[in-house]
Amino acid sequence: MHFISEDLEEYCLKHTSKESDLLEQIDRETSAKVLNPRMLSGHLQGRFLAMISRMINPTGILEIGTYTGYSALCLAEGLAEGGKITTIEKNAELENMIRRNINQSDYADKIEIHIGNALTIIPELKEQYQLVFIDADKENYSIYFEMVWEKLSSGGFVLADNVLWSGKVIEPTVAGDMDTERIKMFNEMVVSKADAECVLLPVRDGLMLIRKR
Repeated sequence: MHFISEDLEEYCLKHTSKESDLLEQIDRETSAKVLNPRMLSGHLQGRFLAMISRMINPTGILEIGTYTGYSALCLAEGLAEGGKITTIEKNAELENMIRRNINQSDYADKIEIHIGNALTIIPELKEQYQLVFIDADKENYSIYFEMVWEKLSSGGFVLADNVLWSGKVIEPTVAGDMDTERIKMFNEMVVSKADAECVLLPVRDGLMLIRKR
């Protein structure tokens, strides 16, 4: 679903800083070779992720849902000196592509890749994070959020993708559509959380930006 006209979206892209050659290459290869290429953050959202990361200048970033590595590389642009990204991807079939893409970048030594189930990996992580990006299976969004909240520094931020879910969040939930139901539950949980403040942005499929008080 396009929340603005395609012409207006194209105008936004023309007036957004260019992505790197490597990111453009990853976008093309993902579209050509990987199932559901729409899952890639892409040019506009990628520049937004990079800008947010630069503003925060975090020493620790956690990403849940690496996909083909595009968003991790965008987030890496804002890392503080000596900072690190920990990124988790469940789909083992993507591992070779992820590692190849990241190894071609200037950030290879700053990105730690975990292949496996985030529900079991997150509890084992010992670091504190100033920025968390959630872009994984929608069914577990609320669980991921609760798991990372204690690992998030005071004043830190969580970004959650796909929170408008192609506009389905404002429609009656179809029986059996658990993804839509869980996204709605996540959005309601966040906006009512006492120690958080949030803004839901209609960027692509919706980005929720949450700050820990």
